[in-house]
Amino acid sequence: MAAPGALLVMGVSGSGKSTVGALLASELGWKFYDADDYHPEENRRKMGKGIPLNDQDRIPWLCNLHDILLRDVASGQRVVLACSALKKTYRDILTQGKDGVALKCEESGKEAKQAEMQLLVVHLSGSFEVISGRLLKREGHFMPPELLQSQFETLEPPAAPENFIQISVDKNVSEIIATIMETLKMK
Repeated sequence: MAAPGALLVMGVSGSGKSTVGALLASELGWKFYDADDYHPEENRRKMGKGIPLNDQDRIPWLCNLHDILLRDVASGQRVVLACSALKKTYRDILTQGKDGVALKCEESGKEAKQAEMQLLVVHLSGSFEVISGRLLKREGHFMPPELLQSQFETLEPPAAPENFIQISVDKNVSEIIATIMETLKMK
């Protein structure tokens, strides 16, 4: 596989996606996107009320992120995206669009040239207890700790044939970044 044009730093809320993603992008000189910044206001309100998002809430958000990734990668810009991407289907939408082909989600019914997006998935994993403890200390985020259990229930960890690495959140951030950087050297 060619070196990835994009890195997806994924995991449940509180796993460290935004922190790791931003530091990694800075280290690599790549563009960084935090998927939380792209949630529609309705999604933020719903989560703020303690209501888990469903597929109907997530798919338009993921399509928007897909379009952003596709635009940047097609222009030669390498990207780090911090996004929960809890299900394989969600990760497929990020790389291939809504209908399973790498098209802009809004153009999925039209003829268009398929673009190939090489993606490395970095799954930040940890126990419910560790991540719950982190969430209880976090301030100013729209995702309440009460929704963590629903995220663990939704989570489908990456598996072959996905191009991924799994890293424990028990490591410190510098160890996590070093592991990812070492993996990229091998690609």
